[in-house]
Amino acid sequence: MIQPLSEADQAAIFQVINDAAQAYRGVIPPDCWQEPYMPMEELQEEMAAGVHFWGLVEEGGILGVMGRQDLAGVTLIRHAYVRSQAQRRGLGAKLLAHLRRGVKKPILVGTWAAATWAIRFYEKHGFKLVTPAEKDRLLRTYWTISERQIETSVVLADKRWLASPLAK
Repeated sequence: MIQPLSEADQAAIFQVINDAAQAYRGVIPPDCWQEPYMPMEELQEEMAAGVHFWGLVEEGGILGVMGRQDLAGVTLIRHAYVRSQAQRRGLGAKLLAHLRRGVKKPILVGTWAAATWAIRFYEKHGFKLVTPAEKDRLLRTYWTISERQIETSVVLADKRWLASPLAK
């Protein structure tokens, strides 16, 4: 079952993100890694900035989380993670399909360039990589991340973005 999560679920969201993010250890640049990968304060800031999380609940617990942030002109998919022991069961696909349902605006996703599995996942679901120049512009416009993360990330867009007058 997929359900919206709230501030009361922060501890569970924190656990899922930091468990699943272990896949990035040794893959993303070492200067971008921290332990925990997403500190509680950062999670709270993301939620305060309008990232709304949904959780996939099975077996009595939250196995996956994914955030959606509605901004002017676009919707961002943010912080998509499935617990390590529950990966490769289609849970991420279920969450993504749920979060895309009913969204009228173009959807953008950012991820680490070295996270080839994440890029393949989004491509499998119809997203396309934007050009490096467009990626830089989008990350600076819609995300609040460091220049180093911009340098080492990619953006994928859905077909609405690619057909949008906002796309360059």
